[in-house]
Amino acid sequence: MTGTTERDVNVPLTTVEGTTPETLSLAARASRPAQVVLGVLRIALGFYFLWAFFDKTFGLGFATPAERAWVNGGSPTTGFLSGVEGPFAGFFNGMAGAVWADWLFMIGLLGIGLALVLGIGMRIAAVSGSLLLVFMYLAALPLETNPIIDDHLTMALTIVALALIGGGDVLGLGKVWKNLPVVRRNRWLV
Repeated sequence: MTGTTERDVNVPLTTVEGTTPETLSLAARASRPAQVVLGVLRIALGFYFLWAFFDKTFGLGFATPAERAWVNGGSPTTGFLSGVEGPFAGFFNGMAGAVWADWLFMIGLLGIGLALVLGIGMRIAAVSGSLLLVFMYLAALPLETNPIIDDHLTMALTIVALALIGGGDVLGLGKVWKNLPVVRRNRWLV
C-alpha cells in the first residue's frame, strides 16, 4: 500500500454529493476491503434467492428437474413442503402445492434476491427474507446436524445485519435508491 495513508483506506468506494461522514451508513464508513466484503456478501445472499427462483421456475436440473419446473406446470412448494415431517408438518403439508403459496414463495424469492443483489429496499428484504428463512427453518425441524441453529437462521441474521448497517450503500444502488422521491416520502422502502 505504498503511497496511501490511513485516511485513504477508509474513504468510501462511492459517495453522494452533499453527504458527510456523519450521514454515511456504517457500511459506507468502513474500510475499502470491508466494503468489498460486505457488498460481495450481500450480492452472494441475493444470488442464493435468485438461483432458487430461476431453478424452480425453469427446472435447471439442480434442485428442480425440468419436468417439475414451474413453467412446465410444477409446483415450487410441493416438493419441500409435502416432505416436512417435524412438529409443524401439518401446517406446512397443508399449504404444499397451493397456488397462493407457490406465487407468494416465488415472488418472495425474486423480490428478496433482486433487492439484495441491487442493494435496494434493504429493510423490506430484511423483513421478508428473514420471515421466509424462519419458515424454512421451522419446516426443517428437527435439525439433523445441530439441535438449535442452521443456515436459515444465520442467513436471516446476516440479511438483517446488512440492512441495519446500510449494506446496500456499497457495491450497490442503495444511496441512489434512498434519494428517490418516492423512497424519501416512504422511509419504509429504504
